[in-house]
Amino acid sequence: MRFLVAQDGQATALYVVDGGNAHCITGRDGFSGRDLAAAIEAGPQGIGPAVEAALAAEPVALSGLKPALPFNRFRKVLCLGLNYVDHVKEGGYEIPSYPAMFIRVPQSLMAAGEPMIKPDCSDRLDYEVELMVVIGRGGRHIDEADALDHVFGYTVFNDGSVRDYQRKTHQWTPGKNFDATGAIGPVVVTADELPAGAAGLSIQSRLNGNVMQSANTSEMMWPVAKTIATISEFTTLEPGDLIATGTPPGVGHARTPPVFMFPGDVVEVEIEKICICRNPIVSERDAGRSEAAA
Repeated sequence: MRFLVAQDGQATALYVVDGGNAHCITGRDGFSGRDLAAAIEAGPQGIGPAVEAALAAEPVALSGLKPALPFNRFRKVLCLGLNYVDHVKEGGYEIPSYPAMFIRVPQSLMAAGEPMIKPDCSDRLDYEVELMVVIGRGGRHIDEADALDHVFGYTVFNDGSVRDYQRKTHQWTPGKNFDATGAIGPVVVTADELPAGAAGLSIQSRLNGNVMQSANTSEMMWPVAKTIATISEFTTLEPGDLIATGTPPGVGHARTPPVFMFPGDVVEVEIEKICICRNPIVSERDAGRSEAAA
C-alpha cells in the first residue's frame, strides 16, 4: 500500500494513495488513527477493514491535499553518511569500514511541499536525496538475514545540509540539524510493493529542473538489511523509527564551482516507485515573517 498523511482541516488524517486519488482511512470502520504510527501499530489485519471501507468510498484528488509529516511524534531518526563510494570520493574521505552515523532532531524535519529554510548565517545549504526506511517491528541485535522483516516501508528524504556548519567539527550534528532542512515524503510505500531492501531503484535529485544526482539504490555500500543489523548492535530499534541511508554523488559542495540552494529555488528528490519530494527554498528571515503573519 501507499500511505499519505495529510492535513484535514486543523488536524491530520491518514490516506491510502491510489494513482492520482487518495482515500481517507481515518474514521473508517473504527480506525481513528491520524498518522503512520497508528497504521504500524494496527498492522495489516487491524487496518484492513478501514482500508477496504476507504477504497469503497468516494476518493479525493491527491493534488488537492497538503502533505504532512508521516508521524505526529517522532521516535529516533538515524542517518547514514558516506554510503555510496563515489560520494565518499567526491567529499575527500577514505572509504570507511563502518558507516558514518548521526541523528536528526524533529525540529529539523518538514513535510514535502513545505519551505526548506536557508539559514541567514550560511550560504551553503546543500541537497541530498536519500532512501528512508520506516521500521515496523523493533528489535536489538537483529540478524542481517532477518532484518528486512523489520521494515514497514520506505519513503524519500532530502537531507538538506548546511555544509560550513557540518565541517566545523568532526561531528556533523550542527550542519545536519538546522530547523526545517530535512524533507520527508510525501508517500510511504509498504515493503511488499518494492524489491527486497528497495534495491535496484533509480534515485535522483533536481535543482530548478536540472538533474544534480542520478544513481541507483543498489550502489549502497551498506544496503538496508546490513544497515538495520549494524544499527541494532548499539540501539534498540522501535516501530516508527526512521533510517536515512545516505546520498549518492553529485552534491552541491563537491561541484566546481559549488552549487548551493537559495531563496526562490525549488529542489526535487525522487526515488523510482516511491515518490517525488518537492520543496521551495526560502530565507530564514522570510520564513520568520510568514510564521509571525500566520
